[in-house]
Amino acid sequence: MKLRDQMPGLEGATDWLNSKPLSKTNWIGEVPVLVYFWSVSCETCKNAIPKLNQLYNSYDGRLAMIAVHMPRTQGDYERAEVRRSAEAHHISQPILIDNDHQLTSRFKTRYVPAFYLFDQDGRLRHKHSGHGGIRTLERRISKIITEIN
Repeated sequence: MKLRDQMPGLEGATDWLNSKPLSKTNWIGEVPVLVYFWSVSCETCKNAIPKLNQLYNSYDGRLAMIAVHMPRTQGDYERAEVRRSAEAHHISQPILIDNDHQLTSRFKTRYVPAFYLFDQDGRLRHKHSGHGGIRTLERRISKIITEIN
């Protein structure tokens, strides 16, 4: 994906946790949306989740967040393992399980963790994959929220 691209559709998840299935239109319009890809077999992902939870909570309704579970190993395909890991890491936002890699393909995600920040109009304003980058992500979120107000 390139900056300013529109948020891809969210159809194709094999399962949803923490939410009923929703479409892209449920997310676009009022607040920025952070979509992040993670995997239960990814230690870097697990290390980033507490920071993401803290970031989400600090914006108190001014940021929407969606987690997409992208399996990397055979064990990652087990829904029960995704649920256990999500509970252990206190992921409360919607989790889309992408066992068929439809969302992974649509977002052009190759590595986890991967972060895609969309503004309230659904345009990609920041993307990052791999270790680190949470501080930069937070600055981008703050900038978009300031632009809205």
